[in-house]
Amino acid sequence: MTIRVLIADDQQLVRTGFQMILDAQPDMEVVAAVADGAEAVAEARRLRPDVCLLDIRMPKLDGIEVTRVLAGPGVENPLRVVIVTTFDLDEYVYGALRSGATGFLLKDSGPTLLIEAVRAAAAGDALVSPSVTVRLLQHLTQPRRAAVPAGGPLTDRELDVVRLVARGRTNQEVAAELFVSLSTVKTHLGSIQGKIGVRNRVGIAAWAWESGVVS
Repeated sequence: MTIRVLIADDQQLVRTGFQMILDAQPDMEVVAAVADGAEAVAEARRLRPDVCLLDIRMPKLDGIEVTRVLAGPGVENPLRVVIVTTFDLDEYVYGALRSGATGFLLKDSGPTLLIEAVRAAAAGDALVSPSVTVRLLQHLTQPRRAAVPAGGPLTDRELDVVRLVARGRTNQEVAAELFVSLSTVKTHLGSIQGKIGVRNRVGIAAWAWESGVVS
């Protein structure tokens, strides 16, 4: 199956470079490469790509707003969004992660991680690079007093799962560390997402760092 990708970045060099790398893969096809957020929304809605690679800083609509429109809470049939960030400069990436992005990519990550990011997002894996996820969330979030989630308090076991997810563990690693089955982990993740109002594992990790569940 071919993974169809939309690239949105206001720098032509970045768009061209990403497109050359992805189009060279036997299982990928760049279906659109656009320079601003408004065009990204229009083309994404028209083409329904498997993965949208969005820069944060774009004309007309920035990457956060595009993420909310395409993948945010309340969006039916949300698209899979990977945010492209320069890390130190884009301190509002955290908002994009909470708005439905399934992962992110550092602009200078290189071809291998770019390909990994697209394949991971297409497969529904929200954590492109767990170690980078943890570093970014540590860098961007200021822990606050933990609040009771709108959907009700988390159980002790759900909190155990949250802490491990926030530290970048995969489902298999969570299952091994807690001595439970993979299906049990997935059940806990679904319950947690419902209680705290997020779409994916990145949202769980972001909530954990923000609320002070991990530090």
